[in-house]
Amino acid sequence: MAIELLTPFTKVKLKEEVDEKRRAIGLFWGNFNPIHVGHLTIADQVRQQLHLEKVVFLPEHNTEGHVGNMIALAVADYEGLELDSCRCKAKVGIYETVKQLSEDNPECDFYFIVGGDMIASLSLWENIDELLDLVTLVGVRRPRFRTGTSYPILWVDVPLMEISGNLIREQFHRGLVPNFLLAPKVLDYILKEGLYV
Repeated sequence: MAIELLTPFTKVKLKEEVDEKRRAIGLFWGNFNPIHVGHLTIADQVRQQLHLEKVVFLPEHNTEGHVGNMIALAVADYEGLELDSCRCKAKVGIYETVKQLSEDNPECDFYFIVGGDMIASLSLWENIDELLDLVTLVGVRRPRFRTGTSYPILWVDVPLMEISGNLIREQFHRGLVPNFLLAPKVLDYILKEGLYV
């Protein structure tokens, strides 16, 4: 039997009927070192386009507490975006985190946001099949990354911005200040703490 590959230009349609008893929550897992306007734009666009109650940032690592602090500052003034502070102290992987969230919140449907740069590696993720039983994968395109997958993806178009944590860290290393690439509170925090120099 042939497998139909979904591309970034193929979208899975959401069901027209929405169960009003269930909550729709976005989960955004990532490095966020540092969180930048690209991350915030993706989270907010996915939240609005899929009519999610909120998008929760799940930092992969919380280096010396800085990543969690920067996310908290970045989302403080935006309704519908928040940090999972429990995740900042956890040392478990993606599947274990989502499994616990599902058990704690059985009334929620979770939408797991995946950048286009990560789509090609989904088959290498530990417990990917079990994860897909718990979430709907939401794909967002990234510049220079075009890939298909046999996994079911709900694609969401967001403004394409070629911004990355690597770019921002490199600018700081070179003595540049990446104005407008970071939320002002995040930039102030980085300068105050002397990060990435």
